[in-house]
Amino acid sequence: MTTPIKWGIIGPGKIARKFATDIKVTTNAVLHAVASRSEAQAESFAKEFGASHAYAGYEAMLQCPDLDAIYIATPHVFHAEHTLMCLDAGIPVLCEKPFAINTQQVKAMIAKAQAKDVFLMEALWTAFLPTMKATKTLLADGDLGEVFSIRADFGFKAPYLPDKRIFNSALGGGALLDIGIYPVFLALFLFGVPKHIKASAKIGITGVDEEIGIVFSYQDGKMAHLHSTVLTNTSTEAFIYGTKGTIHLHGRWFTPTTMHLNLFDAPSPKEFQFDYKSGGFEYEIEEASQCIANGKKKVRYSPLILAFN
Repeated sequence: MTTPIKWGIIGPGKIARKFATDIKVTTNAVLHAVASRSEAQAESFAKEFGASHAYAGYEAMLQCPDLDAIYIATPHVFHAEHTLMCLDAGIPVLCEKPFAINTQQVKAMIAKAQAKDVFLMEALWTAFLPTMKATKTLLADGDLGEVFSIRADFGFKAPYLPDKRIFNSALGGGALLDIGIYPVFLALFLFGVPKHIKASAKIGITGVDEEIGIVFSYQDGKMAHLHSTVLTNTSTEAFIYGTKGTIHLHGRWFTPTTMHLNLFDAPSPKEFQFDYKSGGFEYEIEEASQCIANGKKKVRYSPLILAFN
């Protein structure tokens, strides 16, 4: 058995708790260190999740002994800054989605990883879930026939707190970067980068997009109809349509969930259920850890930012 990759976390907030919880069920990774702007918060988080080291200040963790990789879990607007800091130190990075705020930041992060010859990956956890792998297999095997359309949404009613991240433009707020990235991801994951993009958004009084509708059009005629909102709860389902049937990814489709294959000539839908070990983050952690253990020095990221700029 290979030695587990020892991970550090920068920014022990809500999303980091999911990472720290799910890393416990992985076979090739352990939580080794935590860094926060607050010494008390770092120590409390490290104690709760069994990390050996706690640091007050993000740069301090770069000197942590035996640290193999860092997970960036700070707010969107700090992703580029903190990723570049870690890459400069020669430490592999798994950066929470969205990778960055704009194209310039993304290009700088990629260039730094290449210059330093260090692994860098965007932490878009849905990409590694069993549902996504099963969906791709069904499409590759031709179960749906000719696939021509995707419909996906993600919506929830966020409490209106203009100083907090979701409604705060200074913190990278808005429906697209917070949750719209998931429907967009699904289209990019299955169909690739579109030829044409049409989008319309409702911009709120704080200057962020509170709701957005997007249509991707492809060279071969495929289309993706995508929607996200922070104004109300939606069904948060996804459908992939083909000439032989439909794949239905059920409510909160971006998380561990069930899916059905509905074929027009079948007497009943085929249900797919998966035995998840934890909350679902374990799959991206294991993937990134395996890449790092194997010495891969590639950049893996979603083309969302590049597609929209």
